[in-house]
Amino acid sequence: MGLDIVEVARIQASFEQSGEAFLRRILLPDELAYCLAYKNPAPQLAARFAAKEAVSKAFGTGLGGQIGWLDIEVCRKESGEPFVVLHGKGMELFQKRGAKQLLVSLSHTENYATAVAVLEG
Repeated sequence: MGLDIVEVARIQASFEQSGEAFLRRILLPDELAYCLAYKNPAPQLAARFAAKEAVSKAFGTGLGGQIGWLDIEVCRKESGEPFVVLHGKGMELFQKRGAKQLLVSLSHTENYATAVAVLEG
């Protein structure tokens, strides 16, 4: 299991300072489009940041050499339920761990975003 909490203001400041260059380092195109469709995208951006951190913690690796930001994609079902799609090193790690399922839950307020990820297998 992995858990992460992020201050929305921290992500907002990074976005304001570096613009979309910052976002393209951590988000895939569909994630970016989803978040930027909001008038205030910061809470959604922070929730995805937290989700990727939580997923990496569920793997027991953290973000870095074994799994990167763009190896984890946070998607949404029509119902709004979030789910994760793994790419590249993320899928390799999932298979190496003998995992069967990866669950994720997101929540955010004006000030904080949090995510929990559970790797089953």
